Amino acid sequence: MSPADFTRPGSLYGAVDLGARKQALEAQARRESAAQETGGVPAPVVDVTDANFATDVVERSMNSLVLLELTVSRAEQAKQYSLLLEKLAAENAGRWVLARVDVELSPQIAQALRVQNVPAVYAIFQGQPVAVAPGIATETQLRDWLSQLMEALAQYLPPPGEGGQAAPQEPPAEPEIVAAEQAIDAGDLDAAVAAYERLLARSPNNQDAKLGLAGLGLIRRTQDVDPADVQRRLGDPADLDAQLLAADFEMLSGEVDEAFDRLIGVVRRTSGADRDKARLHLLGLFDTLPGDDPSLAKARRNLASALF
Repeated sequence: MSPADFTRPGSLYGAVDLGARKQALEAQARRESAAQETGGVPAPVVDVTDANFATDVVERSMNSLVLLELTVSRAEQAKQYSLLLEKLAAENAGRWVLARVDVELSPQIAQALRVQNVPAVYAIFQGQPVAVAPGIATETQLRDWLSQLMEALAQYLPPPGEGGQAAPQEPPAEPEIVAAEQAIDAGDLDAAVAAYERLLARSPNNQDAKLGLAGLGLIRRTQDVDPADVQRRLGDPADLDAQLLAADFEMLSGEVDEAFDRLIGVVRRTSGADRDKARLHLLGLFDTLPGDDPSLAKARRNLASALF
């Protein structure tokens, strides 16, 4: 493992995926602006990451058409293309949903589809890609492509104005979650922690708040740490704190299994206070993931084996 491994941007759940949250807020602002221009009707757009792709794209496509836009949100040309797609999505509300993924923040989706260039638009229906838009198409080209696509799928989709239902609206955002996300976007981690804690005081079982707090703990532990120094310290087998920090950086890089295996290895070869410290740190990393994450079941079994 090299220091570069520690600094590679990753995508975790909860509050860790700062880039994705920032992009989502920017996308929401763009859609609200576009809605004002179209009479207050928001375009049906879903912001997608590696984590929610299965539910928000694959499962949704079983009953409706999803146009999956793969883009780089910071690129100006891509932003203009996104606005065009949002315009068409608003015009076709109820017939298809636009799902957007930033490939820099969620690269696994682009890798799975073998996407070579972005922006790119895939039509997903019943869990499968059924068509690809022609490059960076003009508005006329996109309209022609959509017309042909809708004609090909006409028997499966509701006709316009006849039984078509508007895309399901997202439930209202929890104010404390919004406050935490805005604080994270502004770099005020203390305010974000306070917002999550207020929500937990009111709703002790709120999973978003629990994930958010755990993720913020991970960020705070690493924000002032030099990854190169951690890499150097790993040469000392007795440096427990270096192992804990290395696991934190692996989590931030998306190397979840590697982080879990590292700490389980520490638990196996230590005893007493050091062993308990490693175990508790590992349990804290477990809290940064949803309870149904597949990596958790494996890690819990391995931890039990290491302990007993």
